[in-house]
Amino acid sequence: MSKIVVIGAGVGGMTVAARLAKQGHQVTIYEASDRVGGKCRTEWIGDFAFDTGPSLLTLPAIYKDFFIKTGPRFEKVLSISAVEPSFSYHFPDGKYVDFVNLDLPKTCSALDRAFGVAAGNAWHALIQRAEIMWDISRVPFVQSELTSIWSLLKQRELLKGIKQIAPFKSLRSVTGKYTQDPHIQMIIDRYATYTGSDPRKAPAVLLTIAFVESTFGAWHLAGGIGQLSVALADRCTLLGVEIRLNSPVTKINMKGGAVSGVSLATGQVIDADLVVANADAEIVYNQLLDQKVHSARSERRKLKRAEKSLAGFSLLLGLDNSKIVGPIPKLNHHTIYFPSDYDAEFEDIFTKHIPVRDPTIYICAPNDPLMLKRDGIESWFVLVNAPRHDPEAGWDWSEGGAEYARKIIEKLDALGLRVSERLEVMEFRTPLDLQNATNAPGGSIYGTSSNGAMSAFSRAKNRSPVKGLYCVGGSAHPGGGLPLVGMSAELVAEAIGDAQPGMSASHHRH
Repeated sequence: MSKIVVIGAGVGGMTVAARLAKQGHQVTIYEASDRVGGKCRTEWIGDFAFDTGPSLLTLPAIYKDFFIKTGPRFEKVLSISAVEPSFSYHFPDGKYVDFVNLDLPKTCSALDRAFGVAAGNAWHALIQRAEIMWDISRVPFVQSELTSIWSLLKQRELLKGIKQIAPFKSLRSVTGKYTQDPHIQMIIDRYATYTGSDPRKAPAVLLTIAFVESTFGAWHLAGGIGQLSVALADRCTLLGVEIRLNSPVTKINMKGGAVSGVSLATGQVIDADLVVANADAEIVYNQLLDQKVHSARSERRKLKRAEKSLAGFSLLLGLDNSKIVGPIPKLNHHTIYFPSDYDAEFEDIFTKHIPVRDPTIYICAPNDPLMLKRDGIESWFVLVNAPRHDPEAGWDWSEGGAEYARKIIEKLDALGLRVSERLEVMEFRTPLDLQNATNAPGGSIYGTSSNGAMSAFSRAKNRSPVKGLYCVGGSAHPGGGLPLVGMSAELVAEAIGDAQPGMSASHHRH
């Protein structure tokens, strides 16, 4: 049995901790904040609950597999339901379309009705292309450790399908081969923002997100997506994992070329055979590890070159419908309002590093009675893409947040959503707030972006070149979002392997 320290009680940290405890290791998680879940949390303000991180679950099979392999199955601890429609898209020309969850033919028919038969046909063709990409890339890129480009070049099946993956083509350019319909193009562009990226630069393989959503569905957890974090913490406790809150790790200690444990902010030194970092890779390599650790150099260089992901500016709105007379605007669970100039959004964020002047607005308005404490009210989580907090070379989010929040509410009112009239609760969260709350540098939601063909290789390796150190979570391979974070935890648990009596895991294959 090995003694393992996990830094951070985010979804990745808790998922890997439980898997390792199930293997027979002694695992303790040290979390800097006063709560578990990292970015995945459901927060209450008065009578309203908000999912302030992920607002839907895709590929639930990843967590179903986790729960069944570590104890009582998923359905025993969480209540899951399909979101219907999965998404409602509204466009600046006044047109809109609802995507039917788990039904591609019906979604294509909805596109036919909204924009003409050519749009439905184009969507069907794009999903077919995305399925081919998924089949080719799933195992080598997502479900395996990504050690180097050379390891991929040895895989014949991947090389055969390289034309379909189109690694040197952008998401935008591949979409353009199938359709010039601006509505379809905007929907596809949005998948780049799922990874904090620019669709004009992000690789075409991000089209696989469209296939995953279409085929495996969009799901809600009763009480909020943050209930996943609660269930993961419970599973950790069940398996004997100790979770220490308010326990910031300040250093990863080394001895004889390998990690030997961690130091806490209190000065306490914790010895360990292995360390698994669920902190942002930038913090792990540039702050927690001594700069003299030579084996970390390659990862530091990689992180320095990588373009950081975009951030988000969010509003938490509690609405009281009894305050207004007349028709109450009814929103579906996930609603997106596109601006008249989508490209200007990416220019503002990635080139000018300024808050978007006319942003795409994403609203999560779950019709979930467990997220409200009285009748006649609604809780909306509103998110817009934003430049990261970077006072030296970008935008300084230490001021101007309230003014920007007012601007977004004005736009919501202009869209006919009557927000100001029924507003009971309003809080805003800037990228700086996200940085302070979750230790995400600059408030970048996904660590590094997927801008460029080699972006997959710019994320931290699961098996660090520093002996005895492993990386899990959104800034590590295979990337951000609940499904990929769950996969990264599985990859790390497999890399560490089952406990072998009398053998320290620090001597395992590295």
